[in-house]
Amino acid sequence: MPLPYRLLNVFAEPGNPFSGNPLCVFEDGSPLSEGQLQGLARQFNLSETTFVLGPTTGGHAAVRIFTTASEMPFAGHPTLGTAHVVRDLWGLGDDLALSMPAGIVPVRATGDEWTLTALTGTVERDLDSAELARALGLQPSDLLPPAQQVSVGTSQVMARASSVEAVRRARPDAAAMARYGSMGVRGGETLVYLWAETGDGELEARALISDGVSISEDAATGSACSNLGAWFAARSEMGEWTVRQGRQLGRPSTLRLSVGSCGTVRVGGLVREVGRGVVDLDRAGA
Repeated sequence: MPLPYRLLNVFAEPGNPFSGNPLCVFEDGSPLSEGQLQGLARQFNLSETTFVLGPTTGGHAAVRIFTTASEMPFAGHPTLGTAHVVRDLWGLGDDLALSMPAGIVPVRATGDEWTLTALTGTVERDLDSAELARALGLQPSDLLPPAQQVSVGTSQVMARASSVEAVRRARPDAAAMARYGSMGVRGGETLVYLWAETGDGELEARALISDGVSISEDAATGSACSNLGAWFAARSEMGEWTVRQGRQLGRPSTLRLSVGSCGTVRVGGLVREVGRGVVDLDRAGA
């Protein structure tokens, strides 16, 4: 069973082939079982792997998104990267709609710059900022309340730091962060989006993830950036921001965030294809 796939960098920076968040997109996941979908995501061992399932009612393509551990109802960089592949595969224009478990997500391109319009966000609960700061290895004064759990399809914790220095200094404790995993954050994992303003409409952010045992970090997180937009919208804050992420990982990434007057949240960035290949499950003994 030959399965073509493409490798892309999403939220990439021009001229840097090792920037952005890597993504694997399988061009046709329709023949695959649940176990094969999850197994292929584990095989590539990226933050997410996506599978195109063909046209669907209300969207140009149905898409499923898997981490190495579970399926996600929505994720930002997989949405943009998959739209880039679908446009090329099917000769579609620059306005697409992708169907995923969280809902129909509109995506628009200008060249290789892709922007998604996030689903309506919800502030799900307030959190104790001092307690969260300690879980992040910070002092209570390093976080500015309110810290909140927010969802535009995937629940995550939004934490505003008092300085960029605090963002860079954070050293989370996996066990302490695990208590937030019961809130449905990434299917049992905790993702905290820690950010601070750097001036001139720019933010620096880190996506810190705990499975209760270990800590990992994401190079560029479109869902968390969308949730940050929903956090701004809930406070009636409008505007446009450039979000820098991934530099601590050697994967510098640039995300564009906007919040409109009606609370509409859009997140975009540059998508670059870096390679193609084929997985042959028959040869692998499937």
